[in-house]
Amino acid sequence: MKLKSRATFAASLIAAACMFAAGSAYAGATIFNTAGGAGTSTIALGMNDDGSLNTTVGSVAVNTPGFTGLAYKFPDGSYRDATAPGCQCEGWGVSTSTGAHSGFANVSTDGGPNNLTFAGIVAGVTTAVSSVTLTSLPGLAVTHSAAPSAAAPGALFEVKVKITNSTGGALSDVKYVRVMDWDVPLTEFAEFVTIGGTATTTLLERSHDNGFNTANPLGGDSSIIAATEDVDFVDSGPTDHGAYFRFNFGTIAAGESFEFSIFYGATGTESAAFAAMTAAGIELYSLGQSSPPSGDPTLGTPATFIFGFKGVGGVALPTPGSLALVGLALLGAGALRRRQA
Repeated sequence: MKLKSRATFAASLIAAACMFAAGSAYAGATIFNTAGGAGTSTIALGMNDDGSLNTTVGSVAVNTPGFTGLAYKFPDGSYRDATAPGCQCEGWGVSTSTGAHSGFANVSTDGGPNNLTFAGIVAGVTTAVSSVTLTSLPGLAVTHSAAPSAAAPGALFEVKVKITNSTGGALSDVKYVRVMDWDVPLTEFAEFVTIGGTATTTLLERSHDNGFNTANPLGGDSSIIAATEDVDFVDSGPTDHGAYFRFNFGTIAAGESFEFSIFYGATGTESAAFAAMTAAGIELYSLGQSSPPSGDPTLGTPATFIFGFKGVGGVALPTPGSLALVGLALLGAGALRRRQA
């Protein structure tokens, strides 16, 4: 079951204005994977001040109500988004058991930022940096720095995440959630979803297909399809679902930081997506693909959207064509075969 129905999201957006921290700006930026901007780029990423996706600032997507989250330029030259249609459900959260503090942000599901203090995003055509602290624990800071992936700039953005502890004492049980609802064009709300890398990612605490969950690591979670919980699966769907990942980074000592990377991107085929993920060293990932007759999830056409992680205790994808990759792509670890919702 979804934690929220889409009917509640419009109300959540209206209520969001009342939930922002006093004195905090709430804006964002849409960035591109080339210096030429929308005219020459193949992908666009819309980031809010708080580090969540789906912003109205500089939005270029044609299939959303004025928002851009993760958009791919289709052959007709239009940017079509895979995280903003229907609801702006993409976000993140951080928590520590030291004092039971958490801060999180998700435009629709959580009504925007909660217990986060921030000033404004620093952005250019191809880069965006969001820096926040927990309002209740200012010594816990999180920075999200987005730019085209150096390894696969034509297909991926890399968001480097840095969690810093300047509280003066150790922070234990530090958790981080990233969650998204896939709404993949051209069949938004009826997509096939894949998750891979769960078995080898040691810092992963929880994963499944419910992109409508709160981004609060202390807020609980549930899957949409129970068979997607904490396993790899291939082409689950078609239905309206996404990806949820919760990590436990353990203890961060005073004055220390934990760093990892999140990747967002899109390609015209599934094989190109795996090539890009392999080049970037991605360890854990979700793919979103449209369903027939508008799309073919087996080939990943007309677009395969990518959401991945590196530096989270996993094993990088093997090179394309290896037996291990073929086994992962076709079977997965405890894979789901295609199923109807």
